[in-house]
Amino acid sequence: MIGFGLRLAVAGGREAITRLVIIAVAVALGAGLLLTTLAGINAVTTLNDRTAWLTPAKATSGSAPTSDPLLAVLRHSYFHRRNLDRIDLAATGPHSPIPPGIPRLPGPGEYYASPALSALLRTTPADQLGDQFPGHEIGTIGSSALPAPTSLLIIIGHSPAELAHQPHVRPVTSIARTAADSGDNTRAAGLDLVLAVVAGAMIFPLLMFIGTATRLAAARREQRFAAMRLVGATPRQVAAIAAVEATVSAVAGTALAFGLFFLFRERVAAIPFTGAPFFPSDLSLNLIDVLSVAVGVPVAAAVVARLALRRVNISPLGVTRRVTPRPPQAYRLIPLALGLAELAYFLVGHVPDTSIGQVEAFLPGFLVVMAGLVIAGPWLTMVGARIMARRTSRPATLIAARRLADNPRAGFRAVSGLILALFVASVAVGVITTIVDHRGGPTTGPAATNLSLNLPPDTPPVQDSLRARLRAIPGVQGLAVVYAAPNDLPPPPGTPWTPPGLVSCAALAGHPDFGRCAPGAEVASVFIDLTFRPEWMPVDGTWPTAHVPLDQLSRLPIASLVVGTDGSTSALERARTVLVDAYPREPFFASTEAEWQADTASTLNQWKQLANVVILVSLVIAGSSLAVSVVGGLTDRKRPFSLLRLTGAPLAMLRRVVALETAVPLLAAAVVAIATGFLGAHLFLVAQMRYSLHAPGAAYYLIVLCGLAACLGIVGSTFPLLRRITGPETARNE
Repeated sequence: MIGFGLRLAVAGGREAITRLVIIAVAVALGAGLLLTTLAGINAVTTLNDRTAWLTPAKATSGSAPTSDPLLAVLRHSYFHRRNLDRIDLAATGPHSPIPPGIPRLPGPGEYYASPALSALLRTTPADQLGDQFPGHEIGTIGSSALPAPTSLLIIIGHSPAELAHQPHVRPVTSIARTAADSGDNTRAAGLDLVLAVVAGAMIFPLLMFIGTATRLAAARREQRFAAMRLVGATPRQVAAIAAVEATVSAVAGTALAFGLFFLFRERVAAIPFTGAPFFPSDLSLNLIDVLSVAVGVPVAAAVVARLALRRVNISPLGVTRRVTPRPPQAYRLIPLALGLAELAYFLVGHVPDTSIGQVEAFLPGFLVVMAGLVIAGPWLTMVGARIMARRTSRPATLIAARRLADNPRAGFRAVSGLILALFVASVAVGVITTIVDHRGGPTTGPAATNLSLNLPPDTPPVQDSLRARLRAIPGVQGLAVVYAAPNDLPPPPGTPWTPPGLVSCAALAGHPDFGRCAPGAEVASVFIDLTFRPEWMPVDGTWPTAHVPLDQLSRLPIASLVVGTDGSTSALERARTVLVDAYPREPFFASTEAEWQADTASTLNQWKQLANVVILVSLVIAGSSLAVSVVGGLTDRKRPFSLLRLTGAPLAMLRRVVALETAVPLLAAAVVAIATGFLGAHLFLVAQMRYSLHAPGAAYYLIVLCGLAACLGIVGSTFPLLRRITGPETARNE
């Protein structure tokens, strides 16, 4: 039967070959995206392991400990709002461990730079970047030590005497090689949570798309298989033939998917899914991934083909006579209700503390909701079709409504991929929008123009030479020294609590970005970076007056230095270079509030990137699935449509029938999917973060409307095919 099935797969001339090619291409697209998803998960795992060495304080199990520890300290800075990591280290003996990516430890006055930073050092004026780093470059850091090709990273060598007594320096006896070795899994676990949701969100539409593709022209094949049953073929023989036909196209499509994956891997790696591009080698597939796709997709295609023959095996006459299937029942809503109930449980239940526990808690609920939408879709389609049939007298609307009511499963199958895409998009956008509203910081104004440097309490007074160097930089508008407020200082009148800093009003004068003092005041209570404005502060930026004598201010510990600039890149970077040179021992160099917010919200930015990926990829999958479904449906019904045209039905009416058959389940299920997505996002936010859902902006609704319009456009693009396949010759030839 296998040989016979292979012959049937390509028999029938151009139509059979065309069907085989279309199914293979559709499967290739779905399987290719599935391979990319799996490779993306592996890439993030590889990235986490590769950057584990950047946590030297806990790097104790990655390699054999040495008797000559490596003195190291990790410092953070920025350049053009990009994160710049600096590792200062010193070897205490010949056996000190060597970080990955460099052939040997740099000596005093030597450093290694990442390729991206090395290029910037060659093209950027030294007073904006190069002067921050003592010594000269002796090589570049290899990819085995870099988070991404665009990472800015530098490893600077010192003598042990230079680092031994500096604060924050740690002795490192071994270098971590994996995230587990480093002992700091916070970032990895957070990304695992996001990637688990992303993978679950994308695999569902992909599997449905592959299933839709393998069912192309299913009705015509059912008729052919029913004829085989009538002439004596057994159910097992028919099932074997159907499985062979489906497997042939699925195997061809899967092989093409692997070719497309490796062909476009470098281009995919360049897309900043997590905020930065990957190295192409990071997008790798392990043996389990390869076998899962190479074997799983053809097997799934065979299973789908086998399930599609239920009516043929039960009764071949049921197919030839087109017996109306049983209508779906309301119990199909149960899985959807169970999924929402699982998410709602954590409103009053215990939310796990670990990210892995949170994955295990929330992911099943979202997956059950997605499955519930697919299961409930046919029932919702039937209800909508029956309502439409009762409220219309137009022939096209009545035909479409009756067909949807008779076979709502087929009607919903065409739009199921898009429904899942809308659910995923609604959850992602709802969660991200709410978190941004609660945690997003300012990125313009004083937050982007004032450089702030926090200093330890034992910092000596600011030297006049430093003030002169800053004043000499074009674009620098002022320097304010913020002192630490005494713990026993009472709150200023009209304020609920005391801000942590004090500053002289003379330092604020003439610099609107720093705020202002009340008339007659000499000292103001301020925040460390002079940027944050509490709700109780006047809108004109007037800081509350601190009743501290001006002559006592300089005797208090220094909390921070704030340099006001005009916001130009040259002024910011030159001022930062001066501050790095003056205070080279601090773990965090001078930064703006906007840079700090962007750094602390890096995980949030990764969520944004991945949410965008989910939305775009899901819409692509859904649109492709819809196109395949519509074309397949037209091919299966070309004879009934041809007979309708012979009886006098105009082509325009048939077009309205096709449009309504797609639009009704699409719009009905879209409303349910979006509402369910927002409800799921709200339940997650309340249980996980105690946030209430914030409605997305107009951009989201515009994207949804454009997506729905694009889907209807796909339906409209099939209308020329409707004219060709419903001519009189079709009814005669059939």
